[in-house]
Amino acid sequence: LVSVMLVRRTVALQLHKAAAAIPKAQVFSGSATLSASVPRSIGGNTFPVGMRGMAASAKPHGGKLVNLMVTDHKEKEAALKKCNVPEMVLSERQACDVELLTTGAFSPLDGFMNEDNWSHCLNEMRLLGSNVLFGLPVVLDTDREDLVAGKTVALKFQDQVLATLEIQSAWKPDKAEECHKSYGFTTLEHPGVRMIAMERKHIYIGGKLTGLGTPKRVYPVLPPAELRESLPSTKDVVAFQCRNPIHRAHYELFIRALDAPNVEKGSVVLVHPTCGPTQEDDIDGVTRFKTYEVLKAELKDPRVHWAYLPYSMHMAGPREAIQHMLIRKNYGCTHFIVGRDMAGCKSSMSGKDFYGQYDAQDMAKKHSKELDMQVVPSLDILYTQEMGYTTVDVANEKGLKPVKLSGTEFRRKLRAGEEIPEWFAFKSVVEVLRKSV
Repeated sequence: LVSVMLVRRTVALQLHKAAAAIPKAQVFSGSATLSASVPRSIGGNTFPVGMRGMAASAKPHGGKLVNLMVTDHKEKEAALKKCNVPEMVLSERQACDVELLTTGAFSPLDGFMNEDNWSHCLNEMRLLGSNVLFGLPVVLDTDREDLVAGKTVALKFQDQVLATLEIQSAWKPDKAEECHKSYGFTTLEHPGVRMIAMERKHIYIGGKLTGLGTPKRVYPVLPPAELRESLPSTKDVVAFQCRNPIHRAHYELFIRALDAPNVEKGSVVLVHPTCGPTQEDDIDGVTRFKTYEVLKAELKDPRVHWAYLPYSMHMAGPREAIQHMLIRKNYGCTHFIVGRDMAGCKSSMSGKDFYGQYDAQDMAKKHSKELDMQVVPSLDILYTQEMGYTTVDVANEKGLKPVKLSGTEFRRKLRAGEEIPEWFAFKSVVEVLRKSV
């Protein structure tokens, strides 16, 4: 325990020292550099010309949907017999990554990145060799010195062996550089930096995975191949990512996205929330799942499809927007809704945003053509006394009076058992949240 604490303190000191040497403005090197010239306004509905009506069920990222799962009993036994070190116990965050790798959500990856691929992805936002765009590195951390190249280890989560890993590379990463390249910052005020510095161990291991099972979860998870089969094959599929309970404003955003000029009429939206670990003060994944289930039952809208993603958030802003897009592409989506300050976060000290409101949208638009996935910027909407929900542009033009309820006031009303206006939140969702506070 003492040695672990010393390592974490050392990493924290390294990050603070690095922060003094690295400019505070977010800088993403290589192909990850933001383009300020990309149009960012949704008010005028500016979209790429000639990109309307993309065929549904987009091709997987990198051209092939990876499936590392083994179903034959004898093949499973053979994979386990290759293991020559004691099994490794996974955290929930690590188990999410294993599942997304073995089922193909992180296609074209066939395992955790080795050191060379990790370094290349950090610096170029691309995979080594293929040069395929990839938002963030996918690595497995450990504090075990026996997990070295040439070893094969079983990966266990709770009471299940999820996979075996043939280790190709083991190294001690420069975490300050990793944070700078991934998030644009090295301060511990950033939740992603805290995760790397204080949660991840000091050794990374990479190699090829063989999938043996998926975690038993409260919420159902369809692998990419199965979700693709459940989605319409002749319509655009617009993905909506969220990590919080869905309130009325969120609903208005994804329903109105179906009317965007680059979305074919009659298309569908896939509400695809992340239910894995997020930042410390977010509502837990099980409670979030329950809110989605009651809302799905309340809406009963054939235009809205629902599925759940065992992904752990980094709060990495622009680079994480790319990660979300390529994942949804692997699930068969053709369009992706990018909200303001998507995957963004605030300083734990000052409360200031780490990323600009449109940084993620700019990054997504810049790489949309290469990803072969269209971007639907979320509308800037608000609730008004006169018209209900409308866009800010319309409200300003007509002089409408906005009605607001802050997140702080919403949480106070929730705890106090006070009535929450239906224009702000669905009653079914509020009932679930009341039981969790």
